[in-house]
Amino acid sequence: MTKAGERLIESAKEALAFAHGEADETPYRIHVPSDINVKVLRKKLKLSQAAFAARYGFGLARLKDWEQGRSRPDSAMRAYLLVIAREPDAVKRALEAA
Repeated sequence: MTKAGERLIESAKEALAFAHGEADETPYRIHVPSDINVKVLRKKLKLSQAAFAARYGFGLARLKDWEQGRSRPDSAMRAYLLVIAREPDAVKRALEAA
């Protein structure tokens, strides 16, 4: 795995630990958006619902619920979606290597 991929995985782990209240908040200043438009993100990546869910490890039903407003991603998922929005290829590479 590349150094960028390793850093991305480590950053995602830290973000999840922080979102779950398991990390020391002192050295961090992060912003997890209160909402993220998953449908816009998916369309920007030119992926079908099934392809987006498979590529990034989401359940298809959950993705549909988010897109149709029946539920919202929790803060850890919003952090992960933000990483996907900013570095989709790096996330794809990291998950393929796992």
